[in-house]
Amino acid sequence: MIRICLVAAFPPSKGPLNEYSYHIAKEIQRHEGVELIILADEIEEYKFVTDAHGKTLSSEEVPGLPGVKIVRCWRVDSLANPARLLKAIHEWKPDVVWFNLVFSSFGTPKNPVAAFLGLFVPALTRAAGFYTHITLHHIIEHVDFKTASTASLRREKLLRTGTYVATRVLLRANWVTVLLSDYRKTLEKKYAARNIMIGTHGTFTTISEGPDLSRRGNPEHRILAFGNWGTYKRLEKLMEAFPAVLEKIPNARLIVAGGNHPAAAGYWESVRASLPPQLPVDFLGYIPQKDVPELFRTSSLLVMPYDSSTGSSGPAHQACEYGLPIVCSDISDFRCMATDDDMAILFYKAGDAADFAEKIVNVLGSPQLQLEMSEHNYQAGVQMAMANVARTYLRWFELHKLKKIVDARGLARRFRPWSVWTRHVGGMPVQHIFSGGYAAREEPAAPRRDVPEQSAVPLEAAPSTAMNGYPEQVL
Repeated sequence: MIRICLVAAFPPSKGPLNEYSYHIAKEIQRHEGVELIILADEIEEYKFVTDAHGKTLSSEEVPGLPGVKIVRCWRVDSLANPARLLKAIHEWKPDVVWFNLVFSSFGTPKNPVAAFLGLFVPALTRAAGFYTHITLHHIIEHVDFKTASTASLRREKLLRTGTYVATRVLLRANWVTVLLSDYRKTLEKKYAARNIMIGTHGTFTTISEGPDLSRRGNPEHRILAFGNWGTYKRLEKLMEAFPAVLEKIPNARLIVAGGNHPAAAGYWESVRASLPPQLPVDFLGYIPQKDVPELFRTSSLLVMPYDSSTGSSGPAHQACEYGLPIVCSDISDFRCMATDDDMAILFYKAGDAADFAEKIVNVLGSPQLQLEMSEHNYQAGVQMAMANVARTYLRWFELHKLKKIVDARGLARRFRPWSVWTRHVGGMPVQHIFSGGYAAREEPAAPRRDVPEQSAVPLEAAPSTAMNGYPEQVL
């Protein structure tokens, strides 16, 4: 039996990464011999989470996960979080304390001190004698503050200084998993970190059948934009591009789903108010978990109109789950994600509405390209199933427990079972968490017959309008 305390925002809370925590916990609880305790945030009402009518949703209307032991012992923006969490951890005495984090997990932009103090908890937990593991969804060096926040230059400098210190402190955990290979490179180069693993974000469910293309374009091509809107996820360029798409694809309809970012309450409502009434655009607001599958199954394409990135994209992985093509802003993090997770993505020049419209038309106007991208992404999604991700974390935690037993017997120097997780690239050891997808790519894979051969052009040399692994389509 292994006892795990997962420190995370958890439904019906709508804090950062709450849905990701839900899905990873759902898979963890399926395993026998594992006791999972969620050390979750207290329930609050969030004005930025609204339905299709702009009405604020109550937390009670968003279901949690039945059967999971949940201890709500910390609150967003509270300075007491370190003390409260450490008390709960000491009470439960887990084998593993696992943190699912972004830098804003413990505090909003209005209370950076609480956010900063909360990030000290993993280091304090390790200092108290508990094995500590962090899944860190972004690192601050890859965040563009000019687009990801409304911070002034002076405030940006303070934030970067504070997050530099916070990163140093986070790296005091036993191990840190990041979800992009570029993040590991940055942490190893800038911070000389040697406890970094590469994981995969994962897809939330495993779909037994491939995408049903007969539902796409029948009668409409539904273009889906899905996320929390208002900071670096912006809708202006998408709205500018959409009329040009309608000229070429008259049966297109734009679906904007998801709530507002915590720092941008009322954002999508203001965008909707600015549009002409005859434009075929639907704003759905917050989407309950039970409605997400149908939303993706009835869509023809996922668009990601982002100005910046704060990590690997959840909507992109959901698109793979349901076999959707993706058109995405050409941002380095997303290039890395497409390569790491073997996604079929058509990139448009960031900030260029005309190029954005052209790429959407390229996909929707070519049934063959839709088929190839859909099947490619579906196959990638199967490899990245959350069941594989959860299983891999559990294997690593079990190896730690075995190592602890071996250390207690004084045999650690002679027997190192965890060394099987070390892979060598260019003569340098690289710690790597394998998902099903990563394991499958350890050996050269046979080329797919239904997918064009990937170009040998280095990523840096590839044109910004090219799709990852696909030739440019000219219609």
